[in-house]
Amino acid sequence: MIILDTDCLSLLQRESILTGSKLHENLDRFAADDIFTTIISFEEQMRGWLAFVAKSRTADQDVYAYGRLHAALNDFRNANVLDFDERASLVCRELRSQRIRIGTMDLKIASIAIANEAILISRNLHDFDQVPGLTVQDWTI
Repeated sequence: MIILDTDCLSLLQRESILTGSKLHENLDRFAADDIFTTIISFEEQMRGWLAFVAKSRTADQDVYAYGRLHAALNDFRNANVLDFDERASLVCRELRSQRIRIGTMDLKIASIAIANEAILISRNLHDFDQVPGLTVQDWTI
C-alpha cells in the first residue's frame, strides 16, 4: 500500500497532463487500488481552497476559485482515501508521547501510514524521517 502525502498529491494534481515525471513513473508500477491518500490531505486541501475562495474579490476570481475547489472535490471523489481511525489515533497518541517534533497534520498522516503498514510518499523526508516505525520515500528525485 502506497500513501501520498498532501504535497505529492498536489504535485500530481498540478502535473495531471505531465505523465513523464519521476513521481508518475514510480506510481505507474502500482495498481490504482494500491495507491491512497488520507482524509488529512483532504482537510488540508479543502482548507486551502476555501481560503482561496474567501480571498477572491472579483467575479472572475470567484469563478476561478470555485472551479479549483470543484476540481479538488472531483480529485478526492475518485481517490482511495484512508480515514484517521481508531488505529491511527492510537499510533498518533503514542508518537505524541514520544514528543516527535513535526507538524500535527504530518503526524496524523504518518500515523495513518503506520497503522496501515503502508509506504508514505513525500518530499518532506526531513520531518517524516523523525517518525519511528514509518517507511517514507521521496519518489520525485
